[in-house]
Amino acid sequence: MLSDRALAAFRSALGADRVFDDVATRALYACDETPRRVEPDAVLFPSSHDEVLALARVAFEHRIALTPRGAGSGNVGGALPSPDSVVVSFECMHRVLEFDPANRLIVVEPGVVTEEIDRIARGAGLFYPPDPGSSAYCRIGGNLAMNAAGPRAVKYGVTRDYVLGLRAVTGDGREIRTGCRTTKGVTGYDLTRLLVGSGGTLALITEATLKLLPTPEAVATLRLCFASNRAALDAVGRVMRQAVVPSALEFMDRHAIDAIRPTGAADDLPPGTQALLMVEADGAAQDLPRQIAALEQALAGNGLLEMKSGFARADIARLWTARKSLSHAVKQIAPLKINEDVVVPVSKLADLVDFLDHTAQTQQLPIVSFGHAGNGNLHVNLMVHPDDVDEMARARLALDAIMLRVLALGGTLSGEHGIGTEKRRFVPQEIDPTTLELMRAIKRQFDPHGLLNPGKLFPD
Repeated sequence: MLSDRALAAFRSALGADRVFDDVATRALYACDETPRRVEPDAVLFPSSHDEVLALARVAFEHRIALTPRGAGSGNVGGALPSPDSVVVSFECMHRVLEFDPANRLIVVEPGVVTEEIDRIARGAGLFYPPDPGSSAYCRIGGNLAMNAAGPRAVKYGVTRDYVLGLRAVTGDGREIRTGCRTTKGVTGYDLTRLLVGSGGTLALITEATLKLLPTPEAVATLRLCFASNRAALDAVGRVMRQAVVPSALEFMDRHAIDAIRPTGAADDLPPGTQALLMVEADGAAQDLPRQIAALEQALAGNGLLEMKSGFARADIARLWTARKSLSHAVKQIAPLKINEDVVVPVSKLADLVDFLDHTAQTQQLPIVSFGHAGNGNLHVNLMVHPDDVDEMARARLALDAIMLRVLALGGTLSGEHGIGTEKRRFVPQEIDPTTLELMRAIKRQFDPHGLLNPGKLFPD
């Protein structure tokens, strides 16, 4: 438990109205999107960089672990409090510090909602490309911690590709600035890219300078129905081997389609549909027909049952109905969704999906797969009843098998959710001992006493 002396020091640094150790607040911040709960000793609400600096110095003096938190919308336990830790919630740091359309950049605090950044940018004819599924409520700080992405990553890249510079506080209470305000710069080591995706284990990010792009003039969408998963994923391979890069390339397997049928969202799919692709292109309006024609040519092939296109906003929205209804529909299968985010080379996607079907049959578990096929990034959802001990044991066996298969196919454990608490036991299977020790040494340089988000990212 937090000592009275440490609690008083936090209150002195932030003010009594920014430090909460009551039962209700601690319970509210005891979890993220994973099913586990760990109550923190207190919750801190800094409102500025200087306050983060002050609380980090208190934590360092008293050897108190800190768990940084945005909206708590992560799926891997990244914002789950460590035992005997204090949560640092950045929700009060939600200012846009600078918007510079002439230089295509915006400077924000970590508590700014991701969708708000894009909204502001679009008012000046720009946009912020990373688009995680939770962008309407997730915070940019969490996106930075986990290197979040979304459907547009196939063309535009991930969060890390849009961070020009950071202001942050290390685990021993030092202020650092990384990067620059220009799109080119090679002075010193690239600490910016090191911090992004580090899961809050190296520093507490307090400001981010983000790169923006001009808004595409026009968008068009294709929806394709296939007779099998392999036919759909073979089409993905053909698309990624030709010149036109889609701005989204999303896949739904037959289990995902079965999940949306009770909602009516699959009523307009042709009989026999076992897999679905959503393909989007964007760019200059006069060039869009050429892009769509090239994509249609690549997508056509064995197993294609239907292809529909949409150029108007209403038509595009209608075509996306099946994909947009999936998240809610999946939750009706079982009370707990174990959401794994894995990546394999695009050419190995069909092999992975076949293995997932085999694992679902072997372990007698519903496994629903969908995701960003253009990047080889699948969201593998094991639907389970947490009070069924036998089912949970089978789910653990399935997870072990899936992770090992992903690595055997030349893939990686996470594409956009991060590692957190949930995947760290698999990390030594992907990263060799020498490299892992170098990473631990880097951690010690930033956080000598291991106070920042302990129990995350690396195995004990």
